[in-house]
Amino acid sequence: MSQYFQIHPDNPQPRLIRQAVQIVDAGGIVALPTDSSYALVCHLDDKSAVDRLRRIRGVDDRHHLTLLCRDLSEIANYAKVDNRQYRLLKAATPGPYTFILEATREVPRRLSHPSRKTIGLRVPEHAIAHALLEELKQPLLGTTLILPGSDLPLNEAEDIREQLEKQIDLVIDGGSCSRLPTTVVDLTTGTPEIVREGRGDISLFR
Repeated sequence: MSQYFQIHPDNPQPRLIRQAVQIVDAGGIVALPTDSSYALVCHLDDKSAVDRLRRIRGVDDRHHLTLLCRDLSEIANYAKVDNRQYRLLKAATPGPYTFILEATREVPRRLSHPSRKTIGLRVPEHAIAHALLEELKQPLLGTTLILPGSDLPLNEAEDIREQLEKQIDLVIDGGSCSRLPTTVVDLTTGTPEIVREGRGDISLFR
């Protein structure tokens, strides 16, 4: 049975953020609000939690999971970023974008795309997500909360609890989120390629 925290979307309660991080550190799967839709997240280094995350989403290891980072400097620890890519990232973060970049050796091999050695990264612009990342002091591994057989992400905490309370460890209720996922931008080639159009202005990449 999952726990259920009501956390203020603009001024997250530090006590509840600390408890949420303890759940992540213990191998838990957490549903949390972001600046796009709700996401499922877990600890970057917990293989069992990552496997559970993939099972809940119904995706295999060819599906990019995303590292949610605190800021641009943290992105640079996990992805190879040249000057051109850095300028684009600086213009678009924090915000509702996921960027596909070449992974560094800091990324566990099992988390990068098996044939391309790439990783998805983002810097969310949401107080709850940011507070969790600051308390954890490292990225979270996450994925848009779209359940198998659905095209749209869940955006109400009560619905998430009803459907996933026996599969995840914590639902963070931070109010309604957008029903649009992030815009996914592949920066591994010479020209930015829009892989999925969601929230966010794509004119930044043209």
